[in-house]
Amino acid sequence: MSMRRESFLAHVEERGEYETREEADRVARVVLALLGAHLVGTVRAELAARLPETYALILLNPLQAAEPLSPERFVCATAAWIEGATEKTALWDIGAVLSTVAAAAGDVLMREVLLQLPPGYDLLFGHPQPTWPAPTAGA
Repeated sequence: MSMRRESFLAHVEERGEYETREEADRVARVVLALLGAHLVGTVRAELAARLPETYALILLNPLQAAEPLSPERFVCATAAWIEGATEKTALWDIGAVLSTVAAAAGDVLMREVLLQLPPGYDLLFGHPQPTWPAPTAGA
């Protein structure tokens, strides 16, 4: 079941501490357009189905990427697309949007999403994954 637009924006606005709903919308559109370029197939479709229609369409019709962006390059690209943003503010914006997306997706779909992304995106979504093999005691 998809999240309603107002609920989605309210979460982004709260998590990003934005002053207006319009600012939260602008950031969400950029982050989802960039994210959509990195997801394919049923994973992208399933994630889109959990988002409000406006944002689902953005995810399904993303900006084109020649290659998957590392998390660092994703932050740089986001900063380039948001007027007046720096890498530091873009990281904040990404966290506000992607943590809301992760909440809408749920744990099972989030694992599938993260499998399609380069290592390190788990931190952008606020879902740090364990590194394997786990350290052993005394090692």
